Amino acid sequence: MTNLPATMNFIDHGKGGGPEVMALAQTSIPAFAADEVLIRVMVTGVNRPDVAQREGSYPPPPGASPILGLECAGEVVAIGPAVTRYRVGDRVCALTNGGAYAEYCAAPEAQTLPWPKGYDALHAAALPETYFTVWANLFGHGRLAAGETVLIHGGTSGIGVTAIQLAKAFGARVITTAGSASKCAACLELGADAAIDYRTQDFAEEVKRLTDGKGVDVILDMVGADYFARNLKSLARDGRLVIIAFLGGFKTEADLRPIMVKRLTVTGSTMRPRTTAEKGDIAAALAAKVWPLLEAGKAGPRIFQTFPLTEAVAAHRLMESSAHIGKIMLKVAN
Repeated sequence: MTNLPATMNFIDHGKGGGPEVMALAQTSIPAFAADEVLIRVMVTGVNRPDVAQREGSYPPPPGASPILGLECAGEVVAIGPAVTRYRVGDRVCALTNGGAYAEYCAAPEAQTLPWPKGYDALHAAALPETYFTVWANLFGHGRLAAGETVLIHGGTSGIGVTAIQLAKAFGARVITTAGSASKCAACLELGADAAIDYRTQDFAEEVKRLTDGKGVDVILDMVGADYFARNLKSLARDGRLVIIAFLGGFKTEADLRPIMVKRLTVTGSTMRPRTTAEKGDIAAALAAKVWPLLEAGKAGPRIFQTFPLTEAVAAHRLMESSAHIGKIMLKVAN
């Protein structure tokens, strides 16, 4: 490690609270383990877990950086002795364990990928959090297969945009929900076969109509409690409900009989507590099966708005408004 500064700028969220608690501050550049790379961050993504961590409801796992930020793209400036795939100067994007709202961030080699061919820092940084999450949940836990029908809630979120594109790329029929006519139109433009405005339509009734009463094979849900009963109603026999967030709460009462009668699977996961090896397996699958799609233009991130790192407060306020379609990004450096 040569010619690196001793300190760096980062976004400090203090003891937590609303977006206004965040402020630019200085700290030492991070140490890195033998299997990690040190990245000079160019761009980082803003994600719902960042908001939850800032509020105090999603603490980092033991040993992870307390700084916000779960994905970034940038240049490798130092490598640990066990790193074999990268050299100083390589450009990578990474699913980090934290720490990406900063000028430098350490990440396990296994959780990094090269920028897809033709990508810049902005678009590469928009990949890790949503693509790791969608691959692990929709195609892993959800076992979505070609010819099946999937219901994707929140179709214009970063997760939703990614899920729509990948589900279509791998041969599924896609139904999605969104919160306005314009957002539904955006989902259709992304490739969804049908879009339901959840503010004016009952998605369970619409799913029944769109599937001639059969239901969908897989549901990717980030709402949780508020949708649980209607999700069970919307699934076909042997259907799979995959829960990845609880924007609508995590406690509910529901009739569980459909689970038995229709042989349903209810599952879910979070990404951050997974081991480096588990995340590395996801990265390897993405490199083999998804990166070629990105490079061929068959899928890719949609950037809604980019802010400088110093305007993280405004970026979080936009995230909380849910007015965005696609990704919100923070530019850290050139």
